[in-house]
Order: sequence, then structure tokens, then C-alpha cells
Amino acid sequence: MKNGRGLSFSDIGADWKLALDPDNIFWGIIPRDNGEFILPDNLMDLYKKERKHLDTELYNFRFNADLNCIYIDPTDRCNANCPYCYIPSRLRKQGAQMTAEDMDKALAKIEEHFKNIKKKPVIVFHAAEPLLVKDMLFDAIKKYRKKFLFGIQTNALLLEKEDAEFIKKNRIGIGISLDAASADINNRSRVTAKGGGNFKKAVQALDWFNGYEGLNVICTVTKYNVDRLSELVKFLHKKKVPCVLLNPVRLTQRRAVNLKPDDMLFARNLIQAVETAMELSRKSGRQIVVGNFANVILAIISPAARRMMCDISPCGGGRTFLTVTADGSMVPCGEFISMKEFSGGNIFKTSISSAMSSKPFKKIRTRIVEKIDECNTCSFRHICGSPCPAEMHARGNIYQKAAFCEFYKEIIKYAFKIIAEDKVKYILREGSLSQMQYEYRY
Repeated sequence: MKNGRGLSFSDIGADWKLALDPDNIFWGIIPRDNGEFILPDNLMDLYKKERKHLDTELYNFRFNADLNCIYIDPTDRCNANCPYCYIPSRLRKQGAQMTAEDMDKALAKIEEHFKNIKKKPVIVFHAAEPLLVKDMLFDAIKKYRKKFLFGIQTNALLLEKEDAEFIKKNRIGIGISLDAASADINNRSRVTAKGGGNFKKAVQALDWFNGYEGLNVICTVTKYNVDRLSELVKFLHKKKVPCVLLNPVRLTQRRAVNLKPDDMLFARNLIQAVETAMELSRKSGRQIVVGNFANVILAIISPAARRMMCDISPCGGGRTFLTVTADGSMVPCGEFISMKEFSGGNIFKTSISSAMSSKPFKKIRTRIVEKIDECNTCSFRHICGSPCPAEMHARGNIYQKAAFCEFYKEIIKYAFKIIAEDKVKYILREGSLSQMQYEYRY
């Protein structure tokens, strides 16, 4: 790759050459003939015309996007004992838990913060296991459903059929944790506090939701399941799951480090899983989306349209979202729950605005790829974003490149190949492309 301002050039397989401005994600894919390529004059003319506009667009997305989502951890406690959990075990066993009064105070303060915003903010109940206090959550949703869009992330151990009906009726987003298509592999990482795993309950929940459009499955990819991702995609497609996230394990807690899969092995298997998803979607007419890969495609074709904010620099933590922990602490992201030095205040005592302007939140917002060795000369720096600051802080230096750097490079090259082969329509959710308009093309 050639680095510096201007266009860099990369090989995309044997048939294509990528021309890319790393600083604003202007790109063009040029056919190669016997390894050679000719840079079209009209591409350079278009680049000169659009460069300033794209610079401004990406800058605004990086630095001027507003807070629009708040994660609430209603309890620190959990009925599972996943080996890679970013929440320390002492908190999961004996941590704080909100009361109904606490929850109402928090939501009232969030409502007040967003009172002049027309678009509904998103509230996601997350953390350890939010359904430990599900009656409180459902009461809060009933009270505030006209004010917020709601989501719940759960291991499904406490989910019952009537809960699924409530979630569907109220159009609540629901994420189910499931790491594999077989109980023996899944239950190695999705371990319950009493032993065993969540496989049976998670699969039962998928049957209850039966293709519900607000459903997604979250799979944490480790060395245990990295070679079974396509198998999981096939299984979930049969269960009518519309979207799955195949997320790399976060290494925030030390015990997760030993579970990290090899970057290149992960890349090969994710690519195979995406190919499987495309084939199933084409043949069946019923789509399954690999959500984290779809976000990479969006980062290329419509950078400001991406919704997962881990792969933008600075990340969304303390910028477009924040987390309220069970004791009321406001931290940039749930990954920081064990790092008290990153608290921007307490929602029961201080304002959301004061948290957003706090020194810890500013520290996360100032971690940008331009300040990270290797990232600052990488052509893909604004597609990858070099996640995750909490992970890097836990490893001793917030200004380190991503733990999965080589994985991201391979996946981004593959994403450009998908674009060159005109397969994007099989990657994004149905209807997504029809909502987009070309800003430039040659």
C-alpha cells in the first residue's frame, strides 16, 4: 500500500485494483488485465471534485454525531459464567442491582436530556443478565414506550414464552446470546452459573420468536467455535433468524486472552460464513444477514450510515452512546464497567451532559487512529477504526492497534471484493440499498 494523503492502491484478489483515499474513504475499483491496470482520468476528476465534500462528511460523522443511544445495566449480577465476560466475576456474583425507583429516576433523567430531540433515542438493557429483573424492565418499557425505542440483550435463561410475546407486541429489539449450533460447543463458552450452558433455552427462544424482525443472535467468536461459524449460520437460517453478529471476543479481562482465535483463521471462517449466508439468502428467498460484516460494507459504500460504532475512530463510546451501570455510574461503554477511572459521573447525582463533557469521556473521544502507530499509515484506518479502547487500556496502552488487526485487513479486502462482484444486495438488509442515493460514481 502507498500511504499519505491522496489515493493509495491495493490488490483486491487477482482481478481488481483498489484506489482509496484513506482520509475520506473515496474509492474506486479498477479491473486488472494480466496484473496491470490503468487509472481512469474520469476517476481522478471525480476524486478532485468530491474530495472536500467527503472530507467534511467523514469529519462530521467522527466528531459531530450526537448521543442517540444509552445502554442501561439494571443489574451487575448474572446467572451465567462465560469465560470471556468483560464484567469481573465478583460483580457478577455480588454486584449492585437497580430498584424500580432507580430505574424510573434514570429513565426520567434520560427523557429530560432528550426532550428537544425529535428522533426517539434508543435504550438497550444490557450488562450481565437484565432479565434477572425482567418485571422491573417490562414495567419501565410500558411506562416509557412512547418516549424511547427499546432493546434487550439476554442469554435467554430466564426468558419465557409470554416474555417473547410481550417483546414482539411492543416491537422491542432482542439479542440472544448463542455461540454455536451444537450444545457441546456452545456450552463451553456460554456457561451457566450452575454448570451446563444456555443452548437449550436460547434455541427455545429462537423458536418462540419465529422470524421476528427485531431478533438478532450475538455469537462471540473464540478458538472454541471459530471453525463452526458457517454451521451456525445454517442453523440460524433454519430457525428464521434474520441477523447474526459474529463478533470477535473482547480481551478486556485477562482470562479472555487465551480464548482469542488466530486472526487469519478467523478471517477465513468469517468469509466462509458470509458466503454461506449469501447462498442461503439467494436460494431460499429468506435473508440472513451477518451484521458485523454488513457494517464493514456500509463503512465503505455509505460511511455515515453505519450503526455499529466500534469500527469508527473515535469509537461511539462516550460519543454516540454511553452506559449507565447498576449503581448509576455513567461510563463510555459497558467494557469500562470495571474501570472506575472512566466514570463520567452518576446519573442519580449528575447530568448526562456533564458526563459527556467529563475528562474520562473526552479521553476516549481523543483516541483516534491518527495517534496510533501503524494505524496512522494504514489505508483502511477509517474502515476498521482500530477497536477497542477499553481492551487496549486493559492491556496497558490505549494507543495500541486493534488486537484483531490482521483479521480486519482481510475482511475489508473481502468486502471490496464483494462490492466489485456486485453482491452487496445479498449482504445488507432487504430494502437498505433502495434507501440510499449515489453521491458519486464513475
